[in-house]
Amino acid sequence: MDGSKLAVSAALLTAAISFPGFAAQAAEFKVLSSGAVKTALDELVPAFERATEHKVTVTYAGTNAIISRFKADEPLDVVILAAPALDELIKQGKLASRFDLVRSGIGLAVRSGAPKPALGSVDDFKRALLASKTFARSEGPSGVYIAGLIERLGIADDMKAKTTIVRTGLVAELVARGEVEIGVQQISEVLAVAGVDVLPLPSDVQHFTTFALGLSSGAKDADAAKAFVKFLTSAAAAPVIKAKGLEPPS
Repeated sequence: MDGSKLAVSAALLTAAISFPGFAAQAAEFKVLSSGAVKTALDELVPAFERATEHKVTVTYAGTNAIISRFKADEPLDVVILAAPALDELIKQGKLASRFDLVRSGIGLAVRSGAPKPALGSVDDFKRALLASKTFARSEGPSGVYIAGLIERLGIADDMKAKTTIVRTGLVAELVARGEVEIGVQQISEVLAVAGVDVLPLPSDVQHFTTFALGLSSGAKDADAAKAFVKFLTSAAAAPVIKAKGLEPPS
């Protein structure tokens, strides 16, 4: 491990042991999360577990699946979800509180080695979409935004026949396998896939989604869950978040 990673690991451990819940009896709790933050959690969750001896089970799902599972009253302790959807669960009494975790921009995935389209402007982006033979987007927050953008650009009819909507999983996996030429999803989700390059959307059409943590109203160990939330939103976690193509909340 290089010096920078050692420094981050030390900071994470120091942060974790300083939170309420460290000295308490080890607890187990469940987290249901959007895949947009998976790469960050893959590093942050083990650090939290090592420092606190709590056991965290994380399951990843799309926005619609997460909402459905809450409606079915599945026992969960913490959820990580796009902020507007999380706010709706708070209104319904399913979650007790909101803590902003990251902001995520949208990226265009291109298979590694393939020509990269120019994306300096909205016109460049429009040309890239029209020139593609096949295209994919998710049905999550990034996909909903892109669908609306395509409508505003006046190319919805042109794109309809060549668009694949990915309901579960990562859009970039289809790009890496050559099943579609280009695709869009959260930058962090594109970076998680080997064999693709990511190009951020032009600034004039870039869209950031805030992903937030919510504590379940029925959390079985609220102190441990609160310690986990505080750990993820600490300054010590910020370098990991940034390294995964995400931004701490503004």
